[in-house]
Amino acid sequence: MPHSPPTAPVVTAPMLGLLAVLASAPLWLRAVGLYQYLAIEIVIWMTFALAHNLLLGHGGMPSFGHGAYFGVGAYAFGLLQQRAGAELLGGLAGAILCAALAGAVVAAFISHRRGIYYALLTIAFGQVMWFIAIKWHTVTGGEDGLLKIARPPLRLGGFEWSLVSNDAFYYFALGMFAAVVLFLWRLVHSPWGRVLRAIKQNEMRAAFVGYNVWLYKWSAFVLSAALSGLAGALFAMAQNSAYPNVMSLHNSGFVVMMVLIGGGLVSFWGPVIGAAVFILARDLLGAYTETWLLWYGLLFMAMVLFQPEGVAGAWRAWRQRRRTRAAMHGAARHVANNGGA
Repeated sequence: MPHSPPTAPVVTAPMLGLLAVLASAPLWLRAVGLYQYLAIEIVIWMTFALAHNLLLGHGGMPSFGHGAYFGVGAYAFGLLQQRAGAELLGGLAGAILCAALAGAVVAAFISHRRGIYYALLTIAFGQVMWFIAIKWHTVTGGEDGLLKIARPPLRLGGFEWSLVSNDAFYYFALGMFAAVVLFLWRLVHSPWGRVLRAIKQNEMRAAFVGYNVWLYKWSAFVLSAALSGLAGALFAMAQNSAYPNVMSLHNSGFVVMMVLIGGGLVSFWGPVIGAAVFILARDLLGAYTETWLLWYGLLFMAMVLFQPEGVAGAWRAWRQRRRTRAAMHGAARHVANNGGA
């Protein structure tokens, strides 16, 4: 009788540890010379990086124009709030839906492609959406962007929680991040996630086995775009604005760098590590030099050349070496003890 693959736990120790560290951030951030808004940015970019890694890390689909869906979410949230009177949850739902629809249209055109052709098409569609954001002044505000986006209060039943302060908004963004972590963790360890990994390893073989490769790639892109739209909506609330720069090619490149330097190709937690490293490097290096991105780029090049599996891969390799040495020492002691007897 065939054995079903082991089911991943709903909650893991690394997950609880990460959430504990992030939940306590307001208590120690200022003590180490940082500020609260930085934590908001880190949590939002962690959400975006996890969403992007659903494609790049788990599906092997390089999307280099993913900032477009981040931007669609930001603009959708602002427009729904200012023109339709949407409140917080309605605006977030609308942002997720708009980003998912944009992703669905793009994925319908590119999901039959592979490799460099897939990557180039993601750039092309991303640039089209960036150009629309720049030129459609009556809707997007053009280069000036969409301004005066408020942080509506969270209303659930008779409960109302103001998000105006950075501390309050941080915990709301952290709650959204936790929900995305749980959702993606279960998703990538589900049968759907296992098929996606099979497609990453060998797309033609997965098709020969009988899986609808196009549909799996399409659905992965839509889900990734939807979660990117959620991150974009949170970013619009944090910045009180939405502007075309968030849809640009270099912003899309940033999230790819986060995923790769963190080790998203080998670890679920790679994008989380990479987002934290990127934002902290930007802030700390930027305090000393205006050319911080040059130094970060050199770090990125060194990681790709000498440690292509990123920070998470280096940590995994170090733990494996430690276990191997411990096993070897244990075997040596066993032989010595038996020999002495």
